[in-house]
Amino acid sequence: MTWEVLSIVGTIAFAVSGAIVAMEEEYDILGVYILGIVTAFGGGAVRNLLIGVPVSALWEQGMLFQIALLSITAVFIFPNNLLKHWRRWGNFFDAVGLSAFAIQGALYASEMSHPLSAVIVAAVLTGSGGGMIRDLLAGRKPLVLRSEIYAVWAVMCGAAIGLGVVSTAIELYTLFILTTSLRVLSYSYKWRLPNRSLRAQG
Repeated sequence: MTWEVLSIVGTIAFAVSGAIVAMEEEYDILGVYILGIVTAFGGGAVRNLLIGVPVSALWEQGMLFQIALLSITAVFIFPNNLLKHWRRWGNFFDAVGLSAFAIQGALYASEMSHPLSAVIVAAVLTGSGGGMIRDLLAGRKPLVLRSEIYAVWAVMCGAAIGLGVVSTAIELYTLFILTTSLRVLSYSYKWRLPNRSLRAQG
């Protein structure tokens, strides 16, 4: 049940995220649906390739595809005066999608008895892969590669599940809330990882 709930939450969050980015870039209706679907399922496809699950397994998620299409449609027909608040809510949807999919990806790899490193990689790719593909298709610098903290929270999810620190449904939901909150705090207060620029000073 926890797996299904996280899958639904992540799918809705990333489908909405992809659709709104497409509308910001003034894509047509087909582009909006394509970017929404790619954002929702891209991370899972990359994860499946790396942990040995056939990519075709994605096509068995019929209900999730329907949920994604409904979410995209709802966003597309939303009034513009409500969508203008995307700047505030867009990052929140992204945080929810990151948390839900990072935990789902880690659970997936853990249930296949993969080592800790694979569980962490699955968490990062599932949580941020769709967003990276979305940003690249929209001609933007991928959010996960910026200095603002993003993928670190997916690593935290993978480590917690891979090490067995979190296992019960209540603990997983708590991890989801914690990860979402940390991601919201990191963009609200502009927490950043150390970086080094090679650009000439002055």
